[in-house]
Amino acid sequence: MAPKFGTSGLRGLVTELTPDLVRDYTSAFLAACPSGGAVHVGWDLRPSSPEIADSVIAAVQAAGLDAVVHGALPTPALALASLQAGQGAVMITGSHIPADRNGLKFYTPMGEISKADEEGIKAGLSAPTGSGAGARIDAGSAASDAYVARYADAFGPAALAGMRIGVYQHSSVARDIMVRVVAALGATPVSLARSDIFIPVDTEAVDPQTRAGLAGWCADNHLDALISTDGDADRPMVADAQGAIVPGDVLGPLTARALGAKVICTPVSSNTLVAQMEEFARVDSTRIGSPFVIAAMEEALAADPSAKVVGYEANGGFLLGFTADAPAGPLAPLMTRDCLLPILAPLAAARAGGVPLADLAAALPPRFTAADRLTGIAPEASGRLLNELGTDAGARAVFFEGVGPEAGIDLTDGLRVSFDGGDVVHLRPSGNAPEFRCYTEAASPSRADELLAIHLEKLGSVLKG
Repeated sequence: MAPKFGTSGLRGLVTELTPDLVRDYTSAFLAACPSGGAVHVGWDLRPSSPEIADSVIAAVQAAGLDAVVHGALPTPALALASLQAGQGAVMITGSHIPADRNGLKFYTPMGEISKADEEGIKAGLSAPTGSGAGARIDAGSAASDAYVARYADAFGPAALAGMRIGVYQHSSVARDIMVRVVAALGATPVSLARSDIFIPVDTEAVDPQTRAGLAGWCADNHLDALISTDGDADRPMVADAQGAIVPGDVLGPLTARALGAKVICTPVSSNTLVAQMEEFARVDSTRIGSPFVIAAMEEALAADPSAKVVGYEANGGFLLGFTADAPAGPLAPLMTRDCLLPILAPLAAARAGGVPLADLAAALPPRFTAADRLTGIAPEASGRLLNELGTDAGARAVFFEGVGPEAGIDLTDGLRVSFDGGDVVHLRPSGNAPEFRCYTEAASPSRADELLAIHLEKLGSVLKG
C-alpha cells in the first residue's frame, strides 16, 4: 500500500518512503502550511528514522528555512517545543506499527495539521522543490528538558512520593524521560526490558504475551503501577499493581476529572462510561483520529473561549485545551496527543486519595471495552465488508448472530452496532495500515473479551478466507 495520510500523519512501508517522496511531501507541507520561519525535526527509535529525517532536513533547508534538529524525541515534546517557538515541526515516526513501516507527522505553528491541510499538501506534491540554503541548528536536549519540566513543575516533587513505578522501556523514544519524570515526582522508578530492537507496542491492543509479562514484573518488583508508551510516546500504557492494563479510555476520564475538565471530546470508539459521569457537562463524539478530536475541541473553544475542554482517544493519547490546575501549579494547554499527562494525573490522584489505581478505575461507571486488530487486510476487502454490513440489515443479522437484537447503528467512523442489553461491537479499517480493528463494549470485562474473540474470528473468516 503506497504511503498515504491516515488518522494521524503520513504512513507507508520504509521501502516506499524514498528520499524523493519524503522531500516532496515535506516541500509540499512547507508550501501549503505556515512554518513560522523554521521547522523543528525529531524522530523515534526505528532504524529507518534518522535517514528519513535527513531527507526532511534537506527539504527544509532547500526551502530556505532553518531546520531545528532535536534528534530522538517524543512527539508531544517536539510539538511542545515548536508551539512555544511559534514554528512548524515534522516528526518521523510510524507510532505503534512495525519497524518495516514509518511515517511523517506535520505541525504548523498552531499545532497538528488538519484534514484540510492534508488536502493542500497532497495538491502541492507536483510543485518544484526549492534551492535555498537554510541552516541546520542542533537543539540539543532543550526540548526533552522542557517536557520533563512541564510535568515536574505542575505536579511537584511529592505527587508520587513513596510509590514504586515500573517503566517498561522497550524501544519507546520516551524511555529515559519517563524515568526522569517519575523520579522528579517523588516515586522510585524501576526500569524494565530496555531493547535495542524496535518493538511495536500498540497500547490499544496489547498482545497476550506482554500482558502476562506485566503481571510478573509487578509481582517480582513490588510495583504500585507500571507505565510505558508506544514508539513515539503520544500514547500511554498504564498497568495497576496486579499488572492489569487500565485502558486508555479509562485513563482519559480519570485525567479529565483530576484536571477539572467540563467538556470532553473523544472518538466514537471510546468507552461510553464518560457520558455517565456527572462531573462533565458535555461529551462530544468524533471520528477516530486526533485531527477530528482537535477540530471538536477548537469548535468548543470558539463557542466559549473559557471552556474547560479536553480530548482523548481510546489509545490513551490526551489533549489539554485549557490551563488546568495541577497539584503544584498551572499546566498550560497542549493540543496534541500526549502520553505523560494521562499517566501522571491518575497515578497522582490515586496517591492523593490513598487508594490503589485499580480502585480509582473500579469506581467509574461499569462499562468495559476490549480491542484488537487483524493484520494484512487489504483495504478493498475491508471496504466491501463494511459497505455490506452498513447497508444491509439482513447481512448484519447474520454476521452478529447470537449477540442479541440490534438497538441501533452508528456510521460516524466504520460501523458501530449497539444491541439490546448494552453490548456494542465496532468494526473499522485502519486509516494508515493494512489492518482491520474491532472494538467491543459490555457490562463486564469478560463479556467484552468474549465479544472481541467471537468477532475477530468471524472477521478472519470473511476477510482472510
